[in-house]
Amino acid sequence: MYKRQAVDGSTRVAPRDGGGHVLDNGVLRVEIDDRGLVVSAYDIAADRETIAPGRAANLLQIHPDFPNMWDAWDVDEFYRNTVTDLVGLDALAPGEDGQSVRLVRSFGDSRVTQVLSLPPGERTLLVDTEVDWHETEKFLKLAFPLDVHAERYASETQFGHFFRPTHTNTSWEAAKFEACNHRFVHVGEPGWGVAVVNDSTYGHDVTRAVRTDGDRGTTTTVRVSLLRAPRFPDPETDQGVHRFRHALVPGAGIGDAVREGWRINVPERTLTGGGEVAPLVTVDREEVVLTAVKLADDGSGDVVIRFHEAHGGRTRVTLTAGFEVADAVATDLLERPLADAAPPERDGASVSLRLRPFELVTLRLRRA
Repeated sequence: MYKRQAVDGSTRVAPRDGGGHVLDNGVLRVEIDDRGLVVSAYDIAADRETIAPGRAANLLQIHPDFPNMWDAWDVDEFYRNTVTDLVGLDALAPGEDGQSVRLVRSFGDSRVTQVLSLPPGERTLLVDTEVDWHETEKFLKLAFPLDVHAERYASETQFGHFFRPTHTNTSWEAAKFEACNHRFVHVGEPGWGVAVVNDSTYGHDVTRAVRTDGDRGTTTTVRVSLLRAPRFPDPETDQGVHRFRHALVPGAGIGDAVREGWRINVPERTLTGGGEVAPLVTVDREEVVLTAVKLADDGSGDVVIRFHEAHGGRTRVTLTAGFEVADAVATDLLERPLADAAPPERDGASVSLRLRPFELVTLRLRRA
C-alpha cells in the first residue's frame, strides 16, 4: 500500500508563485499554473517529479475529425496533423471545500468545467471534468505528459491487462494510434510508475519522445479520448453535457492501478444505522479481485462467487465465507460443475486454491 497520511491529515491550497495554486497533502504536491494546467505533480516520498519538464498535464486538446469513411466509427491517423491546445481560461479559483481548485474554459460553442482535487493522505490527483459539448466533427483529448521512460504500457481489459509498445517501429504498432482500455493505463520504470485511471471513457493513445534539450530524458504522453462529434448517421451525436472522472496516480505499480481503477468505478459507500454488516466473502490476497457474489440462478440457495488474479502472476488465495459452508465446487460461467476440476481445499468456511496469471474462477458454495 502506497498511501500514508499527511502530517495533519489534511490537504492545503496555497497561492503559487507566478500565478495559480498549489495543492499539498504531505504525500503529493501539485502545482496548477495560471492557465489551469498541472505543471508539477511531485511525489514527496519518492522524491520524484511526475510531469515532464516544460510540459503541462490536464491539457485539453482538440483535433479536426474527418475520417475517410464511417464518421461515427472510424478514427483516421491523420487527425493528429492538426491540434489546438485549449489553454484559454474563464475562471480559476480554490474550491469551497479547501481541497480542490475549480476552473472553467470556453472554446467554440462548448464549455468545460473542471475540479482538480487532492484527497487527504492519498497520492492521487482527481480530475472531474464536465463538458457542455456543442462541436461538429471535432475530437477532444485530455493529455498527461509524464517524465517516464517506458518501452511499453499496460492497459486493463476484462479480468486482466496486457501490454502494448510505446514505439512505432513497425507498421502494425504504428497502426495502434488509438487503442482501448477499461479502468486504467499504466506506464512505469523499474520501481516507479504512473497510472491514469478513469470511470467512464476507454479510448486512449500513448506516445513517447526523447527530449533534445535539458536532461535529454524521455517523455511518455498518455492522452485519454473524451468526445467526438460525427455528423453521420446522427448529427446530434454526443451533443450536450458529459461528465468524466480521471485520476493521476504517481508512484503506482500495477497493483495500485488495479486498486485505484476499481475504487474510482465502485467508490466506497457508507451506510448509517443498523450496526456493522459482516462481508459475505473475503479474500486474503490483494491481487485477487472478487467481482461477483450472488445466489445461484437455479434457486437452490447456493452462493456463487467469481474472482480472478489481476496482477499477472501466480498466487495461492484463501476465500472465507461469512456463513457456514457445506461444500465448494468449481463451475463454468453458467454455474454448472466442471467435471474435470479438482475439488478446492476447504476448511470450514474457508476455501483455498492456486491461481494462474489472470485466471478466472467461479465457485459454487453450498450453505450448511
